[in-house]
Amino acid sequence: MKKYPIPKATVVAVMLAFAGTSGFAVASEETVVTDAISVKGILPSNLEAVPGSFNVVDEKGLEERQPFSMQEALNTVPGVNIVGENSFGLGINIGVRGMDPRRTARTLLMEDGMPLFLAPYGDPSAHYTTPLERLQRIEVVKGSGQVLYGPQTVGGMINFVTKPVPTNGFSGSVTAKAGNNDYYGGHVNIGYGDERGGIMIDALQNKGDGIRDNHDFDQRDITVKGQLNLTDRQTLIAKVGYYEEDSHVSETGLSEQEYAEDKYQAPTGKRDKFEMERKVAQLQHIFEIDDRMKLSTQAYYADTKRKSFRQVNGPGGFDDDDPDETTPYSRIDRCDNFGNPGPNNGLVPLTEADSAACGGRWRPREFTYWGIEPRLDFSHNLFGIENDAVIGFRYHTEDIDRKQIRGGDPRFQSYHYAKYQESREHIKIDVDAYSYYAQNTFYLGDWALTPGVRVEDYKIKTDIVRAETESQNNPESKATNRQTEVLPGFGVAWNGIENTTIFAGVHKGFAPPRPDRDLRVPECGPGGSEENCAIVDKTKAEESTNWELGIRSNYFKGIGFESTLFHTDFDEIVIKTAGGSFDNGGKSQMTGIEFAGRVDFGTIYNTSHNFYVSGSYTNLFTAKFKKDGEDDESGIYSGDRLPYAPRHLASINFGYENASGFHARIGWDYVSRQEADAYTRAIEAEEAILYSGLVGDIPSYTLFNASASYKPQGTNATLFISGTNLADKEYLASRVDGMVAGRERQVFGGIRYDF
Repeated sequence: MKKYPIPKATVVAVMLAFAGTSGFAVASEETVVTDAISVKGILPSNLEAVPGSFNVVDEKGLEERQPFSMQEALNTVPGVNIVGENSFGLGINIGVRGMDPRRTARTLLMEDGMPLFLAPYGDPSAHYTTPLERLQRIEVVKGSGQVLYGPQTVGGMINFVTKPVPTNGFSGSVTAKAGNNDYYGGHVNIGYGDERGGIMIDALQNKGDGIRDNHDFDQRDITVKGQLNLTDRQTLIAKVGYYEEDSHVSETGLSEQEYAEDKYQAPTGKRDKFEMERKVAQLQHIFEIDDRMKLSTQAYYADTKRKSFRQVNGPGGFDDDDPDETTPYSRIDRCDNFGNPGPNNGLVPLTEADSAACGGRWRPREFTYWGIEPRLDFSHNLFGIENDAVIGFRYHTEDIDRKQIRGGDPRFQSYHYAKYQESREHIKIDVDAYSYYAQNTFYLGDWALTPGVRVEDYKIKTDIVRAETESQNNPESKATNRQTEVLPGFGVAWNGIENTTIFAGVHKGFAPPRPDRDLRVPECGPGGSEENCAIVDKTKAEESTNWELGIRSNYFKGIGFESTLFHTDFDEIVIKTAGGSFDNGGKSQMTGIEFAGRVDFGTIYNTSHNFYVSGSYTNLFTAKFKKDGEDDESGIYSGDRLPYAPRHLASINFGYENASGFHARIGWDYVSRQEADAYTRAIEAEEAILYSGLVGDIPSYTLFNASASYKPQGTNATLFISGTNLADKEYLASRVDGMVAGRERQVFGGIRYDF
C-alpha cells in the first residue's frame, strides 16, 4: 500500500490548536451528569441510529449475576468466547465471533475510552482488565461503529465504564466478601461532590487460590478520580490509578500423563510467578460549545512493568527443537544440579524438590505509552438534512523493552539475582501512530445512514539488542516499518417499526502485526543490490472485511431481543507456531448468527413479582482456514476449523425479583467443542501426540451457576451470595501451552453497605 508520511510538526501544531481551545478531554466518557453536560461511554445517546450490533452489561445486570470474575460478567454477551485458564480472569482471553481469544489480542479493550493493552500497537495483550468493583457498565460493540476507535477493529471492542464522581454530597460503599478456595475480597468507594465538582477514591483487594495447586493470586487496585465543572459548559475530569498483582501462576500447562494423574497439580507452582505493576493517568475535558456542538479531548498515560518466572517451558512430550523427543512428564529446562534439559529427563514425575533445586527463566518486560485525542461531535443541516457528525484524530506513542533471562542455578528463582545476569534476549520496540477518523449520520425519515472512515498511520521500530545470548549490532537486527491503512465503514439503520431497529453494516478491519524477535529479509529489489533490500517484521498486519445484518426490538411489552447475522473475511490471519512465536496463516472466514433476549413477566402482567428469562446463543457455523494448498509445518489445511472457535455458545438464566429487595437467579453456560492451535495438527510423532497435551480437541462443557441477593427495605445493606460451576464439573479449558483445567466450584458471599 502506498504510504503517506505526515509531518510530525503539522500534527503537533493541530493538537496544540485544539488543546489551546479546550484543554485536555476525552472522546468517550463515563456517565456523569451536570446541569449542561452529559458525558457518556462509546455508545451514542441515540441508540436507535447505531448501525451495528452492541450489548450493554449494566449495573443492574452485574448485580443480578454477581459475577466472580470478568469471565462470568461477559458470558451472557452473544458472540463472546472466553477461555478461562486461571481462577480470577487475570490475563483474560476474549475471542469475538471466532477470533483467537489468546490474551484478547484481537478485541479492543478500553477503560472510559482509554486503551488497556500492554501496548496497543506493539504488544496488544490483555494482562489487565478493569476490576468489576469499579464498573458502572460494560459496553460491547461489534458493528461498523468501530471505525471511531482502534487500532484493533477486526472483531469487536469492549469499553469498561467506571463509576462517576458523586454530585450530590457525600456517598460511597463498602463491600466485604469471602468464599471457598481461600478467597476473600474487600472494596471501598468514597466520594464527595456538588454542582462545582467532586472527588472519589476507589480501593480494592482480591486474594485467593487458583485452579492448580499453589497458583494463588493477590490483586490490589487504587484509583483517585476528580471532576471540576469549570463553567456550565465545560467539565474537567482527571483520574490516576495504581494496580499491583502478585500471582503464582505459570503459563505452562500439563502433559497428557500429568493431566490424567492429577489435572490440578503444579509441582513448580510455589516458584512460578507473575508480577505486574501498572500506573495510569487520564485527563479529560468536555466543552459544550453550544447545544449542537461538543469538543472533547483526552490525554492518557500508562506505564506497566510485568515479569514472569517459570521453570517448565513446554509440557512433556514436546520439544521446540526436536518434536520427536518423547517424555511423558514435563521437564525443568534450566537445572545445573541435574543436567540440562531437566531432572531425570522427564522420565518420572516432576516433584517440588526438583523445582526447589533448579533455576528457570524470567521474562521482565516494560511498556510505556501515552496519547492525546481531540474529537468534535456536532449536528448540522447539510443539504437540508439533519446530520450528526464526528471528526477527530489521535497521536499515540509506545516504548517497549522485552527481556528474557535464563539460568540453571537455583538463585535464578530470585529476580534480585537474575536481573544482574546477562540476558538471553533483549528487544526494544518504539511506536509512533497517528489515527484520523470521521463519521456522519444522515437522518432521512425512518432511515439513518452512517458512512465513516478511519486512517491508521503508524511506524514501528524494532531493535534486537541481544538474541540467543549474543549481542546484535548489525543491519539484520533492526527494522523500521511504516504502514498506512484506510479503513472505511458504512451502516444503515431503519426505525419504521415502533421500538425496533433493523440494521446492516460493513467495515474494513485491521490489527497491527504481533511482536516477535525474529525478523526476515524479503527478496531484494531490481538488480539485487543492497540498497534495494529491506528488513521487515516476520508477521504482517491482519485485515478483514466485516458484514452485519440484524434486528433489535422492544416492540412487545416486557420483551426485548436482538439477532445478528455476521460474516467476516480475513486476510493474513496470525497464528501461533510450534516455536511459540507468530506467523501469518493466510485467509480465513467466520460466519454465524447471534441471538440475545429477555422476557420480564412482571412487566407483562404489571406485578411487582417479576419472573424473568434471559439468554444468548451464538452459532458460528463457519470458522475455517481458506489458505491455498496445504502446509505441513504450520498445520493449516484449507477448510479446517479455526482454533478456539466453538460452533455453539449459549447462556440461559431464570430469575425472580420483587419490590422487597430480594433477587434470585440460576443459569447455565454452554461452550461446544473447540480445536487446538493449528500447528499441533502437523505434529506427526505418535509419542509426542500422546504425551504433549498440546494435541487434540477441547471437549464441550456446561457450567451451572446461581446467585441471590437481598436488600431489606429501609436499609443500606445488601447481602449476596453467588456460585459458579456449582456441579463441580471437571473440564478442559485450554491446550495452548499444555492442558489446563477449568476452575472448580467457586462459591462466595458478602455484604455491601451503601451510604
